[in-house]
Amino acid sequence: MQIEKQIAEIQNIVDDVLKMALSKGATQAEASMSKVQGIAVSSRMCDVENVEFNNDGGLGISVYVGKHKGSASTADLSKEGLALTVEKAVDIARYTSEDDCTGLADEALIATEFPDLDLYHPIELDPQKGIEMAVAAEQAAMAHDKRITNSDGASYNANMGMRVYGNTHGINAGYPSSRYSLSCMMIGAENGDMQRDYAYTVNRVPSLLKGAEEIGREAAEATVARLGARKLATGKVPVMLHKDVASSLFGHYVSAISGGSLYRRSSFLLDKLGEQVFPHWLTIEEKPHLKAGLASSVFDAEGVATKDMTIVENGILSHYLYTTYSARKLGVISNGHAGGIHNWIIGDTGQSDGQMLQELGTGLLVTELMGQGVNTVTGDYSRGAAGFWVENGVIQYPVHEVTIAGNLKDMFMNIQAIGAERELRGGVQTGSVLIGEMHIAGS
Repeated sequence: MQIEKQIAEIQNIVDDVLKMALSKGATQAEASMSKVQGIAVSSRMCDVENVEFNNDGGLGISVYVGKHKGSASTADLSKEGLALTVEKAVDIARYTSEDDCTGLADEALIATEFPDLDLYHPIELDPQKGIEMAVAAEQAAMAHDKRITNSDGASYNANMGMRVYGNTHGINAGYPSSRYSLSCMMIGAENGDMQRDYAYTVNRVPSLLKGAEEIGREAAEATVARLGARKLATGKVPVMLHKDVASSLFGHYVSAISGGSLYRRSSFLLDKLGEQVFPHWLTIEEKPHLKAGLASSVFDAEGVATKDMTIVENGILSHYLYTTYSARKLGVISNGHAGGIHNWIIGDTGQSDGQMLQELGTGLLVTELMGQGVNTVTGDYSRGAAGFWVENGVIQYPVHEVTIAGNLKDMFMNIQAIGAERELRGGVQTGSVLIGEMHIAGS
């Protein structure tokens, strides 16, 4: 009951500041407040490096005076501090330019039902347990292979908190959530070559984290697998993005179909609604209400109710992603994407990871991507990569210092297969992605 009491207290604060905003001349207002407490523990070479406690909270408010907007935020939650914050927001609104697209989300779109999505699994914040887990991960990695010679550290994080959103349309709702993670990064050496790699686990439910020893072993295995990495000759080859990094490909798609990119006319997918952008077999579904999902939410950052959506159906771009502002700029209505996406499930072609390598045949398996060489205006794509050279479906040797390049429009259409074994540690759940051909720049 303690968490329900805390949320009710925050709802009272949000209610107070909204009333205060209206009394000071705002015609509309919205406020959000979060409180998070947690620990962050890190070790290096099995010695404790840092133990941090956090207990953070803050309130942000946006007020609208007609079509003028002002925003302010504060960590001072005293009555005086809140009053000053509201005053500053109203003052700012009086000096901003008028914008016909500004204002709260349409009242009809605001969430009215708030089912429990099972996002909150509290535990005692025990730094000693965190230390033991971080050190155990490093110890397991060091013991796994004599080629592991050093550590870049292990870390354990536990965060529990709550978020409340309210606006003058009447919504004032909140929910608690938790998030736990353990990671380990090791350094290996052999014949003068040094490499590093890592492993991690994250979940809202602490008991569902992988064990420390397993994470340590995975980090060691990933690290030693990279020893003896070679460069590749420049050419064109099939490329498979391992599921650990494949979500970034769909992250670029998110950017390209987001309302902000569209109304600024800075997307290579402008005016493509209803057109084929992926192979006909590919479907992308968004499921905001997955129980314990890492990107689950009943409402978006503007209070708009979230709902299941088929973002891509049979390869066709079915929906753009709108916030209230971008929707008004484009003459449509918000579909609940203020603050980002909510659990994308990428369709697959049914293969296991092993079968995906057979499907690749001879080409490049990418396990790491570097750099920011992606232009969502033109779709041009060029990023540093590391991974493994594969021949006849069998990994031959690790590779590094290569660049993979193409155009996202062609890359999307040239996806040959997507594995059924999905990466579940983020907001995009996808298997490994096989692209028929990309440019490889090497030696």
